[in-house]
Amino acid sequence: MHLNNKVQLRASYLSCHTECKDGEAYTFSFNLVAYHKGEKVTHALNKTCSPSLPWSLREVTCEVNYMEVSVKSEITCPSSPEKNDWDNLKLAHSPSADWQVTFQRGGEQLPPASLKTARHSDYVFDLTHGRLMFRTPYGQPHSFIAVLDGVPVEVVHATLFSRQSWLVLLIDLITACSMYEAVLDEGYMSWETPDVMYPGLHTTNLSFSLSADLMTPEEAEAKGFIAEKHNNTVGISVPYDAEGGYRKSVVSGDLFEFYTYDLYTEQLSVDEDGIETRLRTLRTMSTPLLTRALLDENRTVVEEQRFTLYLGDIPQDLKLVWVELNRQRFEVPLNSSSISVDEVVHPNDTHGLVLKVPFNNSPVTQTFTVENIEYKLDINYTLMVTPERELYHHRTSFMAVVPDLAPPQFKVSCSESSITFKLDHKPSGYKWAFTVDSEPLTVDLATRKGLVMVNDSRALQLDVPLLSHGYANKNYSLQGFLGTFEIQVRDQETYQVQSSTVKTCPFFTNELLVCSPAMWMIAVVDLTLAVASGGVPSQMTLRHQRCVPKEADGTRALFMFPVNDCGSFVKLGKGTVTYENEILYSKSSTDGTADRVILQCTYPVSSLYRLFSTVTLESDTPGVGRIIHTSQMETEPQDATTSAALPQSRYSSGRLIDFSGWKPPQLGRKGFYGQRVHTARHFYQNN
Repeated sequence: MHLNNKVQLRASYLSCHTECKDGEAYTFSFNLVAYHKGEKVTHALNKTCSPSLPWSLREVTCEVNYMEVSVKSEITCPSSPEKNDWDNLKLAHSPSADWQVTFQRGGEQLPPASLKTARHSDYVFDLTHGRLMFRTPYGQPHSFIAVLDGVPVEVVHATLFSRQSWLVLLIDLITACSMYEAVLDEGYMSWETPDVMYPGLHTTNLSFSLSADLMTPEEAEAKGFIAEKHNNTVGISVPYDAEGGYRKSVVSGDLFEFYTYDLYTEQLSVDEDGIETRLRTLRTMSTPLLTRALLDENRTVVEEQRFTLYLGDIPQDLKLVWVELNRQRFEVPLNSSSISVDEVVHPNDTHGLVLKVPFNNSPVTQTFTVENIEYKLDINYTLMVTPERELYHHRTSFMAVVPDLAPPQFKVSCSESSITFKLDHKPSGYKWAFTVDSEPLTVDLATRKGLVMVNDSRALQLDVPLLSHGYANKNYSLQGFLGTFEIQVRDQETYQVQSSTVKTCPFFTNELLVCSPAMWMIAVVDLTLAVASGGVPSQMTLRHQRCVPKEADGTRALFMFPVNDCGSFVKLGKGTVTYENEILYSKSSTDGTADRVILQCTYPVSSLYRLFSTVTLESDTPGVGRIIHTSQMETEPQDATTSAALPQSRYSSGRLIDFSGWKPPQLGRKGFYGQRVHTARHFYQNN
């Protein structure tokens, strides 16, 4: 019995090595010889059993490898002999008075033979324990196949006779066994046998079992078996996975299994005189190879951030030896703190495996889509069939789709003239808000800061031009400047900053004038003309000679100064305020006879909300700057008392007003006074 790795020996009560002392208990003794690692090992065993039922007059046993029939040795002759008996009687008038046997096959009467001769042909006749017994293997020369109601039956018809003086004793010993091959039909192993095996009998009882207590057809039906009679044929159907059978796993490319059952049936029949015949049949039924499918189940809960995978319906004769995760091999037991495999045992003789692998573990692959993160795990379970040690590889793949809840990240690039931020829209985009300097990123904000924003159904793109006013930080030098811009990503509900994208890009320009909201002028000026006239950039100044370049090279200079410092003029226009200063080439540039470079920053009056209330000027918006290279001083009417260091204002009419003699009004008077610039003088505009 290879299926359950056991050896089974069944012995007839009338077998050669059985002893019966009291007619009820039978003891079978034998030596079991085995070889272990080349050494002979002998086990002396014995077993005593008693028949569960009294012996019938005729007992027929159809074992898996032999047929046996026995009758009581106390025989009552029938009242009238049949024709067969008279034919056999003629054979009794032989010279020998010993027991002889003759066989009938297909209506042919074969010559008689002694019991000794029959024994050489593997026929056994014996008188033991009060019964006359005949035993024969299947497929003997004297056997023949008869078809009864569509069922093949192997028959051996032997007549045992002896002539003693004037008395002739004839004993008819017929064995007949169903040779029907069980078939698998719709999940059942079906086997058939004739309802009546011997002429003149009728069946009174049928019972069967699978290595357990006998069941009536009604009891068997309650357990899922089927026992039915069709015409003169009895059919027994056994579920292929019925309890009492044995199963075995087989690896042949794929995983297969087959089931084997020891079917035991008893048919009790009687003749017209009420004499019983009990037919016992033992048949080993085996299914063909059946595909064995294992159960793959995804028990992953994405909130746990790990795969939880179940492999079930694993037969008990399979065990896991290793597992490959995306081609990384892990021996069992696993030596990993993050990956685990746990076994689950089930009462139906199967077990399962629970595999847990975190999403962030190295074997797991990640794929980012528009709206999700896809985690994929390819698994190769390697299981071993015991005890044959055959390996079976079970391959499967699992995927977990997790919404992309991480804050989005902008793609950023630098160009010669701007920084570009780009973000592809995702379905989860509604969760996020974008800000610049704590202000929502809107078209209005972009317009005010000089940014270029395009927001369509596919993507958001923000360009931060070189001369825009949205840079959070600028480091200026003659080699250019480093511009830094930041976009913050906030939770739409809490408005808390979740992430930010910061980019710093280098820019280079030959000339540059920045009018900052902090009211500073930053000017990189090309002084090639001044150098041609003999000027030295590092020695040039603004209107106040203390205002010298921060940096200078052979042709350019960098000036950084407050708009209201270094001798700047103030000009009032229609809704604007312009601050003007100039770079002097030489001492004579103050009288307008030499070339000069004019620097202007213009701010809207509406944005200078602190112009006349604080000491430090501040603007809501950056100003607009101009660098004017001129070889002739701009002609303007000036008052004789106006000096280069005196702040001046221009009305829309273009008239310059001198505030040199003006004094601030008393508190409480209508109007307001502005800030002090370089001197103690103030400028004032009345209603």
